[in-house]
Amino acid sequence: MSGKSSVTQTVARRLQEMIKSGELSKDEKIPSQRILSEQLQVSRASLREALLTLETLGLVRTLPARGTFVTGTEVSTDAGQQSWRFDGQFTISDVFQSRLLIETELCRLAAPHITDVIADRLHRATQQFEDAWTAGDLVTHVEADLTFHGLIMEACPNAMLRQLYQSVRDKMTESQRVPIPNTAVARMSGSISEHRAILEALRQHDPAQAAGAMAAHIRNTAACAGVSLG
Repeated sequence: MSGKSSVTQTVARRLQEMIKSGELSKDEKIPSQRILSEQLQVSRASLREALLTLETLGLVRTLPARGTFVTGTEVSTDAGQQSWRFDGQFTISDVFQSRLLIETELCRLAAPHITDVIADRLHRATQQFEDAWTAGDLVTHVEADLTFHGLIMEACPNAMLRQLYQSVRDKMTESQRVPIPNTAVARMSGSISEHRAILEALRQHDPAQAAGAMAAHIRNTAACAGVSLG
């Protein structure tokens, strides 16, 4: 994780804790970015990025000419409230279709190269993915998801495919956050199981099984964002 990303995630986690603790209550308008950046002692750029992260996760909502308001910590079931920040460039469907192609192949090629060390790191990321969801820590939950997928990318021996993934990683990352507000408990249990299935296939060094497990996971995740990949 880059220094900028690390600061953004730290700020996002702090704001999430302020919401969970009631320091920022549901439906409350949060302070201006100038005041909040001074309070948290971070740059406005890092604060803006953190607020965008929380908006995608469904914890805050920005209303034109009114400001940013806390929406609470409950998972929303209103798909219409989702935020997609790359609308002018790519649709969310574009991104999931690309993830299906790129990440499935990354996983297939990585399978023969998964060492015990990499497998252990994938296992830890999967456990953190589950534990953070149970604790209601959505920021850490998504971080663990990003770590899991990033480890697979790093294990892929194809340098050009790795570079392709890196070049669109911000879009990939956002697509991993978008489904969260519409993810029911049962679906999250499925997502955790899918991570474990991918890991098991990678441990077995089985390219076809790993690719199939990743493809199923991306299709099911896309469905939570309202995208059908067939």
